[in-house]
Amino acid sequence: MTHLVQTETKDRILTVRLNRPDRKNALTHDMYTAMGNALEQARSDAGIRCVLFTGSSECFTAGNDLGEFAAGLPGDFEHTPVGRFLLLLATASKPVVASVNGPAVGIGTTMLLHCDMVFAGHNAKFQMPFASLGLCPEGGSSLLLPAWLGRVRAAELLMLGDAFSAEDALAFGLINRVCEPEHTEQAALDTCLRLASKAPAAIRATKELLNRPNLEALRATMLQEGELFSQRLKSPEAAEAFRAFMEKRPPDFSRFE
Repeated sequence: MTHLVQTETKDRILTVRLNRPDRKNALTHDMYTAMGNALEQARSDAGIRCVLFTGSSECFTAGNDLGEFAAGLPGDFEHTPVGRFLLLLATASKPVVASVNGPAVGIGTTMLLHCDMVFAGHNAKFQMPFASLGLCPEGGSSLLLPAWLGRVRAAELLMLGDAFSAEDALAFGLINRVCEPEHTEQAALDTCLRLASKAPAAIRATKELLNRPNLEALRATMLQEGELFSQRLKSPEAAEAFRAFMEKRPPDFSRFE
């Protein structure tokens, strides 16, 4: 699966590139494992000072591969590939930067909540359609979004699940800059180079202080979300939503209470 998640270390920056263009970079369990491995490498390798997550100029990620996730998660959430990745990302000791173009769906949006800086192209479309799929929020979004945006805006994004633009994300304070799609990755990389040039222990200390106030609550929330998400994957509502997605029709939730 290494060809679906490509990693490269250069100039003290570990670049993690999603590379599944035929499926809009939809994430599988193996891809989550590879991304988690990259974060563990960054933590243990003193030669790495910054991590960059990116896709292509057309797509960041369409979210989870529904064909695979319809079967549920393999085990308790904390020890699943997705749970491991999210917890490693939330507790990363070194700066994490993201370059986002095109679709950033589900985890493609929520993982950005744990990045230190995010750059998005004009063509970026963010969306958290969990409720529309019979699921629930994940990645700590039920804690972080109300704190950052206010409860009513968070409820709108998480309950209605509508897509929003890069300009909206900038106004919400979820990204740092809107770029031309062909320049997004370079803007993110330039920032990584600046971060990598700074005093590494000072940068780590700054990140630790920024994360400390929410750390315990965030971990608890992510685990609670993850267990409920696992249960929801097995629910009749999710089965109907996934079926409707495969059949390219709106889901019918009218029979559910």
